[in-house]
Amino acid sequence: MAISGQIGLLDGRLVDGGAAEQTEQALANLLSVLDASGLTTFDVVKVNIYLTTMGDYTAFNERYNAVFGTEPPARTCVAVHELPFGALVELEAWARRR
Repeated sequence: MAISGQIGLLDGRLVDGGAAEQTEQALANLLSVLDASGLTTFDVVKVNIYLTTMGDYTAFNERYNAVFGTEPPARTCVAVHELPFGALVELEAWARRR
């Protein structure tokens, strides 16, 4: 299952704060899509991460590790020029039922 890009949107707008808060919301959105599909983080096999600045990597990584734990899926993290709605973080994932 492909999970399209998730950004820190809540009720149609970006959450207040910076990359840490947007990461938390993007992860919450990702978890919601997984749950609706009967999947969990254990089923995620690959995550692509887009940051508008690599200076946000540490804040992102702390929140990401809190969700995916000690056995996270494979991932790629790249810096991009711009994201939708002016987001600082975007996640997309691939999952399969294990």
